[in-house]
Parts: sequence; structure tokens; C-alpha cells
Amino acid sequence: MPISPNQGSTGGGTTVIITGTGLSGATAVHFGSKLATITANTATSVTVIAPSGSGTVNVTVTTPGGTSNPLAFYYVGAPFKAGLSPVSGVTAGGGTVTITGTGLSTATAVNFGAATAVPTVANDSQLSVIVPAGAAAGSVGVSVTTQGGTNNGLSYTYVDGPTAGTVTPDSGPASGGTVVTISGTGFTTTQSVAFGAVLAPFGVINDTTLSVVAPPTPDGDPGPAEITVTTSGGNATAGFTYIAGPGI
Repeated sequence: MPISPNQGSTGGGTTVIITGTGLSGATAVHFGSKLATITANTATSVTVIAPSGSGTVNVTVTTPGGTSNPLAFYYVGAPFKAGLSPVSGVTAGGGTVTITGTGLSTATAVNFGAATAVPTVANDSQLSVIVPAGAAAGSVGVSVTTQGGTNNGLSYTYVDGPTAGTVTPDSGPASGGTVVTISGTGFTTTQSVAFGAVLAPFGVINDTTLSVVAPPTPDGDPGPAEITVTTSGGNATAGFTYIAGPGI
């Protein structure tokens, strides 16, 4: 006489189907000492709503013909989430987030706001999930649903990818030192600015403005350099030209 599922929340409420023979006219289904609510019944199955409980209990079906053999049902506590990493990513989604905690082994879904993703469970204390696309930039609640219930309390921040527009001035000496203003969008979470392969010191003025000091070229020669602005939402590029100093 199979039971499916054979585990559920300690708070009760799990829909359980018990299959077998001679089950018509079921008058009671016990989960341990507690009665379950019968919602459907045929000669080969009984559908019930599990009561609250804890640990492992025996499930039996009582009909006018007697009481069945017991089946094991396992109560699972609600998951506890300790943290997630990383805590932000692009609005388009696609990044992988790791969630740690306890009671995660039966996780079936992870919600980022209203968007649902299917997790890959590593063990009871860790799972990973590919972040779905967000509706807009901003923070959303993250919830994990398991056989034991749903737990909330974490948040994830969607970040729009940056854009780089005007570079002022857009040229300077190969020796570096030019203070450059870059206009664009999505600069609040800027992590680095590079001229070619050389990192430059920078300051975030606001979400649309960066102040950057152009570094010297690696070989001291003039020429074009691509400016790459890296944020938690992705990269944006712009152009800069190193010019030769005067010679006599």
C-alpha cells in the first residue's frame, strides 16, 4: 500500500494519496494518533490532508473491513535560510546564486519575487539556482519552498546593465593623469574602470557620472584605448585616445 508523498510539512496541509485495495468506505486515516481529513475515496485509493506532526509516524486506513498495515510518513520542518551569494545581478537574469541554510534537501522551487526557478540541491544545507529575469531593477524577496514549507527573509537586487556615453575629455597624454568624466547610466555599483588592460582610479559621482584618472599607457606610446566600466550589472565601453606629447 504505497503513500505519496511520504513526507510533508510539520504544520500539516500536505495532500497525500494512499493506494491499495479494499479501501472503499474509509472511515478514518490516522497519522500517528492524529486523524487526517479525507477528501476523496475509491476502492483503490484514499486522498487526505495530513494533520500537523513531527518526526516519523505510522499511517493507517480504517474501513468497515478493518485497519490496514501501517506506512511511514516523515514530517519535515520548514527550511531555514542563512544566506545567498551573490546578492545582486543583471535584470536579464541568468546568473547562478547559491543559497545556504538547513532543511533544503527537499526544495522544489525558489521564488525571486513573482518569478519561479527550479533549484539544484547539493545537500541539506546548500542549493544553487539560476536567477530568472526580473521585471525591473530593484530588490525582490527570495523564498525557498520545500516539503516542509516555505521560508522567506532573503532578498536579491536586480541591477540594470550600465551604458557609457560621453567621455570628457576624450583624449589625453600617454603619460596619463587626465581627469576624465564619463556620462552614462547604471554606474552606482561600479567595481572597476580600465583603459585597455590598465585599471584606473575612479570615483562614482552618481548613477550617471564617473570621475576617472586616465592611467599611463603600458608602453608609453600614444594610441586609442577602450574604456571598460565594470558594474555588478555588467560592462559598458567607451573610447579614449592617448596623444603624443610635444617634442623638439
